[in-house]
Amino acid sequence: MKIDTRIFGEIEIAETKIITFENGIIGFPDLKRFTLLHDEEKGNQVGIRFLQSLEEPAFAMPVMDPLLVKEDYDPEVDDELLASAGNLTPENILVLVTATIPSDLTKMSVNLQGPIVVNVEERKACQIILEGDAYPVKYPIYDILQSRKAGV
Repeated sequence: MKIDTRIFGEIEIAETKIITFENGIIGFPDLKRFTLLHDEEKGNQVGIRFLQSLEEPAFAMPVMDPLLVKEDYDPEVDDELLASAGNLTPENILVLVTATIPSDLTKMSVNLQGPIVVNVEERKACQIILEGDAYPVKYPIYDILQSRKAGV
């Protein structure tokens, strides 16, 4: 299947790479079909990928594995909130958080309070909002990424 994207131009993706959000994502309930992309030329040194909408070419949200910037990230979530992602197991779950990448990269952050949970086997996903304030909406990551890049 060929799709147009704002960041990567026209690309071909396999049907097996389509992830379905039954309820859409927060703020965009009508966008339900996505794929995960990364810039192969630049590599993926900092772990940022793009959740690219198949319905809206201009919509690509930067996402990353929260464990890359917060090693103890382990929120408790009610099973009912994850129901639309299918039967999740430790082997088939992928957790991502959205990243904000402003022009001033020192202000880069991730949203630890609204994780995206993907069932990689069934290619179903959901985005949830965590209860409480254990995880911030804007968790600064620039210094963490710089220290990782430097091998510290």
